[in-house]
Amino acid sequence: MDAGSAHASSNMKPQSRCPLQEQFMQRRNSRENLDRFIPNRSAMDFDYAHYMLTEGRKGQENPAVSSPSKEAYQKLLAETLNMNRTRILAFKNKPPTPVELIPHELTSAQPAKPTKPRRYIPQTSERTLDAPDLVDDYYLNLLDWGSSNILSIALGNTVYLWNASDSSTSELVTIDEENGPVTSVSWAPDGRHIAVGLNNSEVQLWDSSDNRLLRTLRGGHRSRVGSLAWNNHILTTGGMDGQIVNNDVRVRSHIVETYRGHTLEVCGLKWSASGQQLASGGNDNILHIWDRSMASSNSPTQWLHRLEEHTAAVKALAWCPFQGNLLASGGGGGDRTIKFWNTHTGACLNSLDTGSQVCALLWNKNERELLSSHGFTHNQLTLWKYPSMVKVAELTGHTSRVLFMAQSPDGCTVASAAGDETLRFWNVFGVPEVAKPAPKANPEPFAHLNRIR
Repeated sequence: MDAGSAHASSNMKPQSRCPLQEQFMQRRNSRENLDRFIPNRSAMDFDYAHYMLTEGRKGQENPAVSSPSKEAYQKLLAETLNMNRTRILAFKNKPPTPVELIPHELTSAQPAKPTKPRRYIPQTSERTLDAPDLVDDYYLNLLDWGSSNILSIALGNTVYLWNASDSSTSELVTIDEENGPVTSVSWAPDGRHIAVGLNNSEVQLWDSSDNRLLRTLRGGHRSRVGSLAWNNHILTTGGMDGQIVNNDVRVRSHIVETYRGHTLEVCGLKWSASGQQLASGGNDNILHIWDRSMASSNSPTQWLHRLEEHTAAVKALAWCPFQGNLLASGGGGGDRTIKFWNTHTGACLNSLDTGSQVCALLWNKNERELLSSHGFTHNQLTLWKYPSMVKVAELTGHTSRVLFMAQSPDGCTVASAAGDETLRFWNVFGVPEVAKPAPKANPEPFAHLNRIR
């Protein structure tokens, strides 16, 4: 049923009333169906009630017969025999005195649990840097933030390094015109070495401490390398040829495994935190989950799951930091959805239509939140609460699609780069929590003595 007919049927529902509901309302409004109050007979004195109904009103009906002395005698007699009661029927006994199971002194001594204050999320970027010649290509990955707090960004044929500690900028390398432009960058886990993917199908490994080229990986792809992902000493590369290659950067023959499953360009690659599963997204609208236990060096590895629910290119991928088998994926302009997957079973847990192209995804490391960057029409960053997917905030400022996002090592700041050739920094995930000092270990007995006599 289309949306219009569903809307029309929902508007007709209030016109037809449920019979049970209508009957229930009649019973409540009818005076003939009021509740009956059943008296508590054990709390009533029937002899006194009979006296009050028969003999008790004779003095009021014949006031001439009574005298002042007789009225005083009857009043004294009524007080002595407890006959000054006015109620005839009793409907309940007097409730018993409540017993305190926990002494009041103990409950009042406990302090109230403090409520966590709501985090303030700035709606504007805290810093904006120029990014001229940034290639406006959805399928590339030109931004990464390393563990040493240095951000790398590829602008045309040049890779620049921006040190977040002192805001200094340096140039890592400029590629020749015949080999460029740079199509992907990715920091190794040590925060010192960086991989640079090129348009000519090669991948260069650089030492950022002294701007030294260590080696060039060749032979893995036939066209540009648009996606990179590290898993310890394994560098995984994805190319426009649809191939995924695992490269062991320690050995001369670096190609150790090949994954074949995509028919078009591989534009998204992400290893799980455990290093056991790899997620790959392609321009063929396919999301694959690969498992290291199924890897083979002799023949192409078979995927663990082939997920075909997206209807556009799958570039945005993010593994959940608090649930190892939970993966979020985002679809391109023809799909516009964020989907959540159980990578053990391959089941789609949830799907949300965001209304615009999903370019990148990042999880909050400290809260159950997900950040997404988008294209037309608002070119915004959207923060979602997980798992309800309630929109927490929208961050605007870019005037073109927000193609790339990277997260600072402390997990609090996000850098975004867009087709408007700007690089913006957002304090979206809050201030890092101060780590509690570790408790001091108990010293060994008599550790302060050199010997025991």
